[in-house]
Amino acid sequence: MTVIKQDDLIQSVADALQYISYYHPLDFIQAVNEAYEREESQAAKDAMAQILINSRLCAEGQRPICQDTGIVTVFMKIGMNVQWDASLSVTDMVNEGVRRAYLHPDNVLRASILADPAGARKNTKDNTPAVIHMEVVAGDTVDITVAAKGGGSENKAKLVMLNPSDSIVDWVVKTLPTMGAGWCPPGMLGIGIGGTAEKAAVLAKEALMDPIDIHELRARGPQNRVEELRLEIMDKVNALGIGAQGLGGLTTVLDVKIKDFPTHAASLPVAMIPNCAATRHAHFVLDGSGPAHLTPPKLEDWPQITWDAGPTSRRVNLDTVTPEEVATWKPGETLLLNGTMLTGRDAAHKRMVEMFARGESLPDGVDLKGKFIYYVGPVDAVRDEVIGPAGPTTATRMDKFTETILAKTGLLGMIGKAERGQAGIDAIQKHKAVYLMAVGGAAYLVSKAIREARIVAFHDLGMEAIHEFVVEDMPVTVAVDVNGTSVHRTGPAEWQAKIAAAQPITVK
Repeated sequence: MTVIKQDDLIQSVADALQYISYYHPLDFIQAVNEAYEREESQAAKDAMAQILINSRLCAEGQRPICQDTGIVTVFMKIGMNVQWDASLSVTDMVNEGVRRAYLHPDNVLRASILADPAGARKNTKDNTPAVIHMEVVAGDTVDITVAAKGGGSENKAKLVMLNPSDSIVDWVVKTLPTMGAGWCPPGMLGIGIGGTAEKAAVLAKEALMDPIDIHELRARGPQNRVEELRLEIMDKVNALGIGAQGLGGLTTVLDVKIKDFPTHAASLPVAMIPNCAATRHAHFVLDGSGPAHLTPPKLEDWPQITWDAGPTSRRVNLDTVTPEEVATWKPGETLLLNGTMLTGRDAAHKRMVEMFARGESLPDGVDLKGKFIYYVGPVDAVRDEVIGPAGPTTATRMDKFTETILAKTGLLGMIGKAERGQAGIDAIQKHKAVYLMAVGGAAYLVSKAIREARIVAFHDLGMEAIHEFVVEDMPVTVAVDVNGTSVHRTGPAEWQAKIAAAQPITVK
């Protein structure tokens, strides 16, 4: 009978979460690099270059791949013959491992978990509790997979109860464009089929833990219906032309993973969950011999990618930029931002709008007139850092606040990730503002451009407090210009047409 010690489980979970915060799975890096090599869209290629460079920097510096260090999900298969040497429950041991990982002084991870989700939404400050799935199986070991899932991709999860005669492929192809680019493609799609509604969702999440192997499958050919679905869905999704970061291109998904389960004769539950450009998961087994050890990958396994904004990029001084200058910026153009910007996410926007409704002025240090605001919740700095990883968050969540903020403050521009919704675009066009896109999944690389950082308001909001950043050559793309033209609409439409035109004609 195997005896698993309490400290071995706690330490293994903590070590695994630290490990996946800065090491991508190598199969993912190899898949992104292959997509990068074959990509013909320059905007998508540039985005993937930044993702790959960021990944290597994180592996070298052992700092988070993304500022959103995720909600922890744990899959445990506990052998029936295991005995525990522990005073805590299994759930409490896992959560203690999460707590240790996220508060580790050498690599502080961002605490994003809020208790009372429908009420006060108060941060638990240590990223607990984790979402834990336990299964008792035959054997004398504990098999554990640990994942950290960012909110931007988790928010795009979809669940449907199809009729048994409905097409799963048609539903996926119809649904995926409605998810936008906030899940930071290129990534993986996890699909769960069957069981009940909640079973399908768990299957979809669990499917994302499997390694990327779609090219091996394509080479040998499908051997069952699930494998046929994987290939068909991948080909049809990539033909949509959504591309890296939603900018238009050849690769939107790197692999499609499917798990299924028997279901009721009247039912066809299907869940779809994407994994983002910060895909993070690790697997280990406890056999009673001590804590798990995850072997670090070799840095030479990362591709040698170089990227610069190129001679066509435009340097912008945020401290002197004018509306007239902003009006000359073209959709898809690369800018290098220099100077001072403020930050603000959901909670800060909500509070500012509430202050306006009460007739109150914004706090000292929050003057947005003619300024730019960056949608970010950074990781705390460690050692000699100015700030921790500080990549953009999904911009559409700020759409409902945009009209009020632009009207009340004179804000000139916003920086975030992925597309803007129609309400945001309408407000941008009305006020002749601009929306700039930074690459999601390149948080550590972005932080290298931040030279100074300090909190200027709403300290109580933690990572959602308003910061003042001074940046140097921070790369962004003009995503919505003053006329309301969005590259997240024009880019995918262009590449969907190009891909369709390149398809061979089948004569029946």
